[in-house]
Amino acid sequence: MSLQRTPPSRVFVELVPWADRGRENNAVSGGEALPGLRRPVSSAQAQSATREVHVSGTAEVSASPDRAQVAVLVSSTKEAAAEAKKSVCRRLDYIAQSLQQQGLQAENVTVTKDFRRVENAYHMEAENTKRACFIGKQVCITFTEFGKMQNICNFLVEKLDSSVVISQPQFYHTPGSVENLRRQACLVAVENAWRKAQEVCNLVGQTLGKPLLIKEEETKEWEGQIDDLQSSRLSSSLTVQQKIKSATIHAASKVFITFEVKGKEKKRKNL
Repeated sequence: MSLQRTPPSRVFVELVPWADRGRENNAVSGGEALPGLRRPVSSAQAQSATREVHVSGTAEVSASPDRAQVAVLVSSTKEAAAEAKKSVCRRLDYIAQSLQQQGLQAENVTVTKDFRRVENAYHMEAENTKRACFIGKQVCITFTEFGKMQNICNFLVEKLDSSVVISQPQFYHTPGSVENLRRQACLVAVENAWRKAQEVCNLVGQTLGKPLLIKEEETKEWEGQIDDLQSSRLSSSLTVQQKIKSATIHAASKVFITFEVKGKEKKRKNL
């Protein structure tokens, strides 16, 4: 007696959206669970599942210093303190007048208090020791225009010569400019990520939806260029432009964004 061959069993599997991944190992007929299989979902459930695209974006921006400070030392050494003070005041008036003519605001000029020192000046005159009085004032000038700063410093050196000592300019950033730089780096990184997601969706024939998650993953800040570290050690020998470049602040940002993905909307034909 021959036995009939039973037909081979068949298993049908339907791929479902990613949102239904948690429904794996659901019960099937007979109450048994088959790992790796998922129950098919309706077309309405498949359409309601959220599709996403994950992209990252980076940006690097920089800002030159917006302030520079120069210190001008005005001093005089006389035997009489009154004469030394008169000499210093006369040159201070000249400096103040020159700064005013150049359009510099009074709040950007600070004059320190008098400082004086009495030194022993040895002169071989009748074997007598004379005392000399040193009186000086320091003028701190803050500039927002670096070209004007160079012109004023050159003018003071030309007119007052060795009677004044002008320090090297110190370049720096105001707190508000640094915060704006950080914010700009983040915004540019977000824009770059959005453009990347837009191009990806266009490539695969989809429409980019609203952002679901925006996260700034990494930020960096540094001053000057790495190649300038060795030359910055000799700051006194740097030009003004090299000093500005050395004081330039760079900021970098990296963001991660999740966007919703929508299908292409079909255009309705007018009847």
